[in-house]
Amino acid sequence: MLGIYFSGTGNSRYALEVFLGKLDKTAKIFAIEDVNIANYIKENKELVFSYSVQFSNIPKMLKDFVDRHKKLWKGKKIFVIATMGLFSGDGAGILCRLLRKYGAEIIGGLHLKMPDSIGDEKILKRSIEKNRELVKRAEKKIDNAVKCMKNGKPPQEGIGFFYHVAGFFGQRLYFYSKTKQYTNKLKIDKKKCIGCSKCVGLCPMKNLSIENHLAKAGDRCTMCYRCINICPKKAITLLGKNVIEQGTIEKYLLK
Repeated sequence: MLGIYFSGTGNSRYALEVFLGKLDKTAKIFAIEDVNIANYIKENKELVFSYSVQFSNIPKMLKDFVDRHKKLWKGKKIFVIATMGLFSGDGAGILCRLLRKYGAEIIGGLHLKMPDSIGDEKILKRSIEKNRELVKRAEKKIDNAVKCMKNGKPPQEGIGFFYHVAGFFGQRLYFYSKTKQYTNKLKIDKKKCIGCSKCVGLCPMKNLSIENHLAKAGDRCTMCYRCINICPKKAITLLGKNVIEQGTIEKYLLK
């Protein structure tokens, strides 16, 4: 069994690690950016995808990844985990439908509410205590999902007509344009940026570079929020104007 994830601040990676740690301790886990990921997919019949939902849609980078490797999915048995900060509807179902188009057999889906990674929108922020509680609930939900899997009844969250309708009317009808393509809306405050290049090294799209000792954004941002959450000077924003809070999954794990 192989685990594949696309994660901005670690939510989806962590969910996959916990899930496969309980389901199959021999399973390997890799990010979609891994240079050898196509070979790993070829070698495995059973796959588990994990990713964060964006406005009830899959990240553009993930969609392109699936499309680019469309010949690899035929005959694969796939379970999908979708993490989200608020509501998704058919967050897992969107990827399931795309994979089915390329011949995959969908085993099931799981939705997990996790700490929101959008650090530049105050309305979406929760206290550390509430985010830690979200993670604990997600861990319990994963435990129940694994038990169902082992009993031959995998959860089917996000899959089916009613989930599809909920996702469409809940968010995609209004926000689809935000995730249909890559965005050029990433902003860097030149007065704050110190040119440390941390963001450059973490960007999965290679959309950031250093020019004249300062970070510069291109037009292919996939909205993963990695750079915004690690910038030491809080110089990068996307949806909001100021960074309210920075955080990765490690911040919300109880020691």
